[in-house]
Amino acid sequence: MSETAFQTQYRQQAIDGFEQLQSITRDSTTTEAQIKGNTAVFLVASSGGAQAVTRGVNGRIPGRADSLTQNSCTLAEWHDVPERTGFNIFASQGDGNAIMQRTSMGVINRKIDTDIIAALQTATVFAGLAATTASVMLALRAKTILGVAQVPFDGNIWALITPAFEAYMLDSTEFSSSLYVRKQPIDTGETAWSDKPGYYDYMGIKWIVSPLLPGIGTSAETCFMYHKSAIGHAADVQNMQTFVDYDKRHDFSYCRTSIYMGSKLLQNAGVVCFRHDGSALAGTA
Repeated sequence: MSETAFQTQYRQQAIDGFEQLQSITRDSTTTEAQIKGNTAVFLVASSGGAQAVTRGVNGRIPGRADSLTQNSCTLAEWHDVPERTGFNIFASQGDGNAIMQRTSMGVINRKIDTDIIAALQTATVFAGLAATTASVMLALRAKTILGVAQVPFDGNIWALITPAFEAYMLDSTEFSSSLYVRKQPIDTGETAWSDKPGYYDYMGIKWIVSPLLPGIGTSAETCFMYHKSAIGHAADVQNMQTFVDYDKRHDFSYCRTSIYMGSKLLQNAGVVCFRHDGSALAGTA
């Protein structure tokens, strides 16, 4: 006797699809919480490379002016609005409103990262012209370039790398061993790439892995090593909006997430770009 009239069971809690939902890079920048206006100005102040002087023959000590550079960062508005009809919410599996809100926040958080990465791409200092695979020596070369440019080794240097770059580095004893790396994402049971910012602390540099870098998975990946003071990010974080609402007339629900933000390269000498070949590991040319 064959069995009949089977019932299909649907899991009510939705499973997140594979996409980054949190900003990974924002903590690696100099941030400004913009409240009003569409422009944030970052002041970069230095001596301009001045040298100490001795008293002149007239008995006076020569004076000088500091180098004060104002960098203007223009904010733009960014939005995401998923919407579903009332019948779709009623008839579909899972909590439709919660799904819309979660995915919409993810869209905006990814936009924060791509905005910061776009600012990093305007830098013009490269650790080599040809794309190569990652190595400890390549990392040391970038670190040396920053050191020659008098970028302070003060715990605020970050490296933003692709999963393929990370894989090559993990193949080296220095990067994968706890004898060399003070903080690892696996210390808390996480993998290196996760929805919340995690990083390796290697050579006094904080290494973060992003799936949003230019050329990801190809022979033309771009990675970066930079000081936090080299990149500015301004956002009206207090007025970041996320609304879930219902239109009674047309019977549809929607979520709107909005942010006003902008990113700016502040000091070109504080960013080193890597041209990286990740195609052998990612499986694309």
